[in-house]
Amino acid sequence: MTGRSIAAMALATALAAPASAPGINLPPSREVRLQNGAFVILAEKHDVPLIAFYALLRGGGVGDPAGKEGVAALTGELLRKGAGKRSAQDIAALVDGLGATLGTGAGLEASYAYGEFMARDQAVMLDLLADILLRPTFPADEFDKVKEQSIDALRAAKDDPRNVIRDYASAFFYGNHPYGRPVDGDEATLRGLTRQDVVDFFRANYGGDRLILSVVGDFSAAAMEAKLRGKFSDWPKAPSAAPGPPAPARVSGRRVLLVDKPDATQTYFWIGNLGVARGDPDRVPLDVANTAYGGRYTSILNTALRIQGGLTYGARWLAPRYMQAGSVAIYSYTKTETTVKAIDVALETLSQVRRAGIDSLTLASAKTYIRGQFPPRLETEDQIAGALADVTFYGQTREELEGYAPKVAAARSEDVTRVVQRVYPPLEDLTFVLVGDAAKIRAAVRKYGPLTDVKIAEPLLSRLRPGARDGRHRGGDRG
Repeated sequence: MTGRSIAAMALATALAAPASAPGINLPPSREVRLQNGAFVILAEKHDVPLIAFYALLRGGGVGDPAGKEGVAALTGELLRKGAGKRSAQDIAALVDGLGATLGTGAGLEASYAYGEFMARDQAVMLDLLADILLRPTFPADEFDKVKEQSIDALRAAKDDPRNVIRDYASAFFYGNHPYGRPVDGDEATLRGLTRQDVVDFFRANYGGDRLILSVVGDFSAAAMEAKLRGKFSDWPKAPSAAPGPPAPARVSGRRVLLVDKPDATQTYFWIGNLGVARGDPDRVPLDVANTAYGGRYTSILNTALRIQGGLTYGARWLAPRYMQAGSVAIYSYTKTETTVKAIDVALETLSQVRRAGIDSLTLASAKTYIRGQFPPRLETEDQIAGALADVTFYGQTREELEGYAPKVAAARSEDVTRVVQRVYPPLEDLTFVLVGDAAKIRAAVRKYGPLTDVKIAEPLLSRLRPGARDGRHRGGDRG
């Protein structure tokens, strides 16, 4: 089947779709604020004997002290490597023995724990949840092991540029803004971390007032509330308020970061500027625009670069949204020899969309696609628990989730055009990040703007942060 016939089929499907769409119906929920500020969401769902939880702690990688990037992620990983009277082996054996799941970690704006278990095992699993959040022990041997594994993982990730280009893009685009900190750190910052850094981060950033806990499944909400009050009400507040990053600024003009990977046969590229925050009032028409432009196989961007151009196996429009504005960017990759051609085609699509908007048939197809993709993401206990915690974290409501699909169906073409022209960056204000064989593309890509060169073998932050030092030196400074 050709790309053109796929696009035609999508458009035909869109035209055949109803003009409106029903919302989704989440299970009823009870919201409880504990005395220490912890926020608990309880939703009974009795179709299967399962319970899922999702806990968010405000403050993730944005809380990393300068020079200690990666400490939030390391702390989150270590939560389940020893807690209360249990060792890492005890915790793993308990979870495996119950057929349960348990995960911990940290993202950019929050640390997290999630899991799922049989309803009959709720007593022991809630005990475990309280242990890992309130009483982690951070065993020294587990710290050493996880730290070395993290460093090895960062090195291994550089073998495939798609694993690291977004970290380079964030670090270069945001500069010293907290959103520019790589959540996993880099080889040098991780090497400089000590167990005491993890303990200090935990004490400074974990506390009852930072907790949002969503529990969904086969339980009595009243009984679950009583159990959670018993376990989390006495958790002291964190010593300080959660970090609130300032609003980043849109970048004027052009600039290029070229990350040299001498053995690369392809160039990965990220081209963008500042987008909008999670709470932006235009998020629904913007979702429609993003889907139409670069959010699916038949998008305008993928059609130009892959289906018609044959220049790549994939192209997307990335638009992460945080408390403050995140970036918007074209992302794709191509053979080294077609680097400039692919970038020029991508830029032409961006210029075309800003200039002429998106035609009505493409918008109708995009709205149908979103409405088809959205409900399956909110069916299972763990999906619902994650979604309820997430919208609460960003100051939204469950009603917004339930009403999302009808709003997508009602999005007007003029609203989509207006938001594209407001959010999508003009071609004269773009940051370019390229990972590839610099010797073969450096001269050609200079036309896009002033060039900054780094080597992928170097720690990510070593050349992108004024004053950044090698982790070995920082360790020596502490004596």
